[in-house]
Formats: sequence, structure tokens, C-alpha cells
Amino acid sequence: MGAYRTVMVGTDGSESSYAAVEGAARLAAVCEAELLVVCAYLPMQGTELARAQDQLGSEGYQVVGSAPAEDTLRTARDRARAHGAADVRTLAVEGEPVAVLVHTAQENSADLLVVGNKGLRSLAGRLLGSVPADIARKAGLDVLIVHTT
Repeated sequence: MGAYRTVMVGTDGSESSYAAVEGAARLAAVCEAELLVVCAYLPMQGTELARAQDQLGSEGYQVVGSAPAEDTLRTARDRARAHGAADVRTLAVEGEPVAVLVHTAQENSADLLVVGNKGLRSLAGRLLGSVPADIARKAGLDVLIVHTT
């Protein structure tokens, strides 16, 4: 058995986040660890939700609640398995990404939290902070920042 028992990775459905999922999957496979893939989401509300449902018609259910996050997680799970992770669990959690990832890692006794580097080198990331930098500061566990951009 490897050093890590539970490897957790965050995804938002972007190609950059899927690259982080793939890196986490390869590491989980080597460590024979569980891979927990988490997607933080904020559900659409009010006029934004009404407009989206109106445009989507009978497919409007796809933008309600955690449905978009669940779609993202299905894709992430498939990509993780394709990159060697055997034990993959997914979780959609309502809230802001940094808070959700830090809390979920603690709640699930994750040994390692994997995130992509998107935003680390941008001017906005340097001035305002970025998800990977904020997680590295707040997580309280090992954090692996995967080069994804």
C-alpha cells in the first residue's frame, strides 16, 4: 500500500481541471488509493435560471441544482478510470470552491489534495489570490499542484 490512502481532486469541468483529475488518478493508481473527485457548485437562481430553462426547453432540468456538477463528475470519473484509478468516488458539494475543497478533504480524511495550477501565474491570481494558492494555504494537509496550463 502506498503512502496516501485517499487522494482528493477538485474539478470544475474545465480541461485544466480534468488534467488535474488525470494526474491525481495516476497517483492514486500507484498508491493503490481511493480517488475522491469533488465538484463545488453554486446553483443558478432567479432570472438566470429562468432564462437558461427557457432556452433549453425540455432539457432545462440540466441546469437545476447539482445537475451540471453531476455531469462534470461523470466525465471526471471516466477520465480518472482511463488513467488507472480503480477506486473512484465522486461528490458534488454546494459552495465556493476553496471552502468546499478544504472542508470536504477534512471531512473525508483525505491524505492529499490535488488541484490544477490555473490562475497561479495570472495577474489577478497574484493580486486577488487563486484557488490553488488559497487551498495550499488553508488545506492543512499535503497539496499537489499539477501543471495543467
